[in-house]
Amino acid sequence: MKKPWSSLLEHTLVYAAVQAPFAEQKLAPLRRHNELTAIRRVLDVGCGPGTNARHFRGTDYLGLDINPRYIESARSRWRMRFEVADVTRYRVEGERFDFILVNSFFHHIDDHDTDRILAHLATLLTDDGHVHVLDLVLPDRVSPALLLARMDRGDHPRPVARWLEMFERRFETVVFEPYDLGLPGVPLWKMVYFKGRTKRS
Repeated sequence: MKKPWSSLLEHTLVYAAVQAPFAEQKLAPLRRHNELTAIRRVLDVGCGPGTNARHFRGTDYLGLDINPRYIESARSRWRMRFEVADVTRYRVEGERFDFILVNSFFHHIDDHDTDRILAHLATLLTDDGHVHVLDLVLPDRVSPALLLARMDRGDHPRPVARWLEMFERRFETVVFEPYDLGLPGVPLWKMVYFKGRTKRS
């Protein structure tokens, strides 16, 4: 069931206003565990209006989103490559990425489709590449973070253990790090960062 405020976030200005106060804080584990200047080719899945793009200037970057408004906004702000596309259908012969970013996307997707997308992303990685997922955790106790997770327009926040189980079906874990997002001393959201590589046969 679509939540009443969901359609508001389809507008790029509203989306940006909601995301802005915490966008950099959300990426802290990504910056801590990676040398972003060493990245060659980036696939940003569910890129929105180019929220993450500025961190990847100087790379061969591709942002994908199914929302045409977001892509139009991203193209107007950044001289980078953005496409309106469903990631599950995206494939260009011979095109691979050493850095695949999925930022706050899978909590909008049910378990079956999340697994299907993760399996597809594994086929788009270079041999030395990694997938990087940041997403919303469903806390196990009553708290502001639990309330906000239930209010989020995404219907599929998951407990920490469930996230790890899903990621490890398709990838070998390099980093798995739960963390808090919010105000100093007041966690408003529980998050998880996962860095994984293709499973070795």
